[in-house]
Amino acid sequence: MEAFTIEGHLCKILIVDDEILIRQGIKHYMNWEQEGFTIVGEAANGQEALEMIETCRPDIVITDIVMPVMDGKELTKVIKTRYPEIEVVVLSSFGEFEYVRNTFQSGVADYMLKPRLEPKELLNVLNRAVGRTEAGPNAVRGAKAPAAAAERLLEKITAGFELGGEADRADIRASFPHPVFRLLAVTAKDISEAAAAALQSMVGKRFPGAVCLPFPAGRGLTGFLLNGNADLQTQAPLDGLAAQWADAFGQAGTLLISRPYEDFMRTGDVLREQIHPLARRAFYRPDARWLTFAEDADPPLTVEAFNLNQFTEAFKLMQFGEAFGGLRRHVEKLRAAGGMDVEEFKSFLNNMIFTITVLTENIGFDAQGLDKEKFRYFDAIQQARNAEEAIGILHAFTAEAERRLADSARNAARDNMKKLLDYIEQNYAEPLSLKEVAKHFHFNPSYLSSWFSAHSGEGFVEYVNKIRIHKAAEMLRTGSGSIAEIGAKVGFPDHSYFCKVFKKFTGRSPSEYRRMTAGTARE
Repeated sequence: MEAFTIEGHLCKILIVDDEILIRQGIKHYMNWEQEGFTIVGEAANGQEALEMIETCRPDIVITDIVMPVMDGKELTKVIKTRYPEIEVVVLSSFGEFEYVRNTFQSGVADYMLKPRLEPKELLNVLNRAVGRTEAGPNAVRGAKAPAAAAERLLEKITAGFELGGEADRADIRASFPHPVFRLLAVTAKDISEAAAAALQSMVGKRFPGAVCLPFPAGRGLTGFLLNGNADLQTQAPLDGLAAQWADAFGQAGTLLISRPYEDFMRTGDVLREQIHPLARRAFYRPDARWLTFAEDADPPLTVEAFNLNQFTEAFKLMQFGEAFGGLRRHVEKLRAAGGMDVEEFKSFLNNMIFTITVLTENIGFDAQGLDKEKFRYFDAIQQARNAEEAIGILHAFTAEAERRLADSARNAARDNMKKLLDYIEQNYAEPLSLKEVAKHFHFNPSYLSSWFSAHSGEGFVEYVNKIRIHKAAEMLRTGSGSIAEIGAKVGFPDHSYFCKVFKKFTGRSPSEYRRMTAGTARE
């Protein structure tokens, strides 16, 4: 079957579906260029699709119905209002007929059920849609674009799909005629057109006649497939190219270089086994000007797992300096080792931010501010280009958390101290042991002892005795009970011990104090 093209170019298709497997499946369903079509983009929802339409200007949009942010029904309305020349084909599941009917009212060209999605039927639907386009009556039969074929092959092989058949082999021979391949990648998902063009120009000058094809390499990388002659085997020209890139565009990202290989079919493996590990190394070494894969590179160091139980215990005891200090030391070990997967490293940092927020609330402190701010930190860490930047964001969060926790701790300490002192004031006559008071306030006795001393400037027992002696002195001045009775009333059932403690605080025995203050009390 000859391929349809619109006004001499391949019919451009944009795929819109929130399921990545559906998008990938459609993209690699067939040799699209051979059929006269080319996939110019993919989007996960209607809003993303509208942004892409502005730049890629598709002839046909294939869209799902039910999607987040903006569904297919709303997307169809907007497309037919803003871009009436674009045809829309709807994909739907069973049970979505009402949605589909509404989209037909908006002007869709056709629809297909996902469970019955077959290449032949999809082609029939798309060819009918081509006939409805403004250029439909003038559609001509033509050959596929070589550049589009090369891009399709590269995208398919790096996504893990198998290439087969004589058509694919012919495309490989036509698109990549030279014997040697290498992969380059820049540690940035999107580099400027000027930077990409400059890199391609550098390749062209150092390796005349070589193919240099950009492609999305995953993991936040922009890839370039090089296909050239034997000179591509030599490392020196590539090091010179890398140095030139670092001088001119180093701020855009570190250049990663694979080893040479001779079979295009190995491209996906080289990407995963060489470029992706280099990207991890570059993440932990932002000072590196460029990195070349070496088979004998030292393996990354391993780091013992973070002791979350110890961190949590320190946090509960409000030993925030110890908790955050341990976290910072562990993160620095991870950075120095450089062995953790980048996404795993970022997830660990984000999980710790979430954990700190939850623990703050669990100990009774106000976590509302941290809870709101955490999403901003999540996004910043996810966008971080290297470990140093990501760690800096974590440190900014922990510094803010420490400040808020310190404020909350001071307020809590003041409130808790007042409650504790009021309790002692009301119960001084009872057998107030440290253990009993700690139990009443749900404290660990040793922690209560150190906490009380830190916040009152004196020991717990000393303070309780001071209150008791103060009350006893008042009774001795104004009351007529015996010294033993007064001692018992203020919590000293042992008469001799009462006298000993009383003299320690007042410098006199209870009887001396009573005689000395008797006249004062009557006055």
